[in-house]
Amino acid sequence: MQVVVGTGGLRREDVVAVARDGATVSLGADSLAALARGRAVVDELAASPDPVYGVSTGFGALATRHITPELRAQLQRSLIRSHAAGIGPPVEPEVVRAMALLRLRTLATGLTGVRPEVAQAMAALLNSGVTPVVHEFGSLGCSGDLAPLAAVALALMGEGESAGALAAAGVEPVVLQEKEGLALINGTDGMLGMLILAIRDLTELLSVCDVTTAMSVEGLLGTDRVFAADLQSLRPHPGQAVSATNIRALLAGSPLVASHLEDDPRVQDAYSLRCAPQVAGAARDTLAHATVVADRELASTIDNPVVLPDGRTESNGNFHGAPVGYVCDFLAIAIADVASISERRTDRMLDKARSHGLPPFLADDPGVDSGLMIAQYTQAALVSELKRLAVPASVDSIPSSAMQEDHVSMGWSAARKLRLAVEALRRVLAVELVTAARAIDLRASVAAPAPATGAVRDAMRAVVPGPGPDRWLAPDLAAAEELIRSGAVTGAARSVVKELG
Repeated sequence: MQVVVGTGGLRREDVVAVARDGATVSLGADSLAALARGRAVVDELAASPDPVYGVSTGFGALATRHITPELRAQLQRSLIRSHAAGIGPPVEPEVVRAMALLRLRTLATGLTGVRPEVAQAMAALLNSGVTPVVHEFGSLGCSGDLAPLAAVALALMGEGESAGALAAAGVEPVVLQEKEGLALINGTDGMLGMLILAIRDLTELLSVCDVTTAMSVEGLLGTDRVFAADLQSLRPHPGQAVSATNIRALLAGSPLVASHLEDDPRVQDAYSLRCAPQVAGAARDTLAHATVVADRELASTIDNPVVLPDGRTESNGNFHGAPVGYVCDFLAIAIADVASISERRTDRMLDKARSHGLPPFLADDPGVDSGLMIAQYTQAALVSELKRLAVPASVDSIPSSAMQEDHVSMGWSAARKLRLAVEALRRVLAVELVTAARAIDLRASVAAPAPATGAVRDAMRAVVPGPGPDRWLAPDLAAAEELIRSGAVTGAARSVVKELG
């Protein structure tokens, strides 16, 4: 697959394809023309005796100094070298690739004033398969993701930790001219890239959550009546309707649900079952809002200053990461709650007093065997970690650049937390999947599961053995996590419920 980067922006799918799937990129003819027009404006400004920020002045708190023409190439080099000040472990390659692509997207509008050669060099970097080393810590999210983007720009200059690999790949280094160093680093591309990747992952995980919920309902001999469309429509949140519809469809034709329609002394199921669509649905609506924000950002041009189509060069504050930081934090909050309700369902299945006939901890020989007791501990530890990750980063701000940048977004930090939260949710759901599948198997003498949940259970059993004496449990949990990651869980469910949302 090749993604053509033009003046019209990108889709989320394009970002995922380049970041994860190795798609290559090229610049559209419209982009090359726009780049030439924008650069002509910068060249004119560079020839003017009047100081222009980013072209003939210093940066940030040093913007009061006028830089003479013979020092301007050095100014751009110095900017990149000094701003490539990250520290800590390297960021994941998919994040770096997403970030580089999104910076290229902004360059391609022609509104940043860089030469076509700079944009072409960024495309060549992405196509080389070499990923620059970007360190985790260094971005305050305003003026954009400076340190992470500077690490990429440093590679384009033929310097830094990736210089040798890029040279071996035949990527020619770029000698930056006026405005170009600033244009390469003044954006929110890192945090936006992480948000887009998280949106892709969470879309899948919220469907998995509905699957594990349905399986837990069966494992706990719960009812499906509360998921009825007329009851759900009394509170018309779109996400709630999707989750309830999914759970109804997954439980359709379930002999386990039908097995206790009569003579069941219970009046209501616990909240962790009964309120599942309300919680997962609220997370879906949160995800929908985050998606709107991401799409708006994908339609944005973020740089400072910008070269406008009428020839003006104007300073602005569009590099502030608040819009992205807020929704990254919002999603982390929703993830923590979805994980929390999942853990409560797991705990209920393991408790003899609340599981309605299941053996303690789903053990083969309780007392000799501990069953899934410690799997729930693992899940609880993850949920506790998610609560800490739900503390918002975007409410923090620490002044920088001698108080010129006196309010920052911390959007990069919010996005980094979100990535950890997504991974933790996948693992929490994997524990519920293992538990619910075993509970369903232990109900075999009562009745069979629904066709859809049974298909998921069968997919599990292809890689995770069923009930029996205690065994090394970590591989089972890891296999369940991989089933979720690969899409096999939702794939099995969709083999029966085609319209699973």
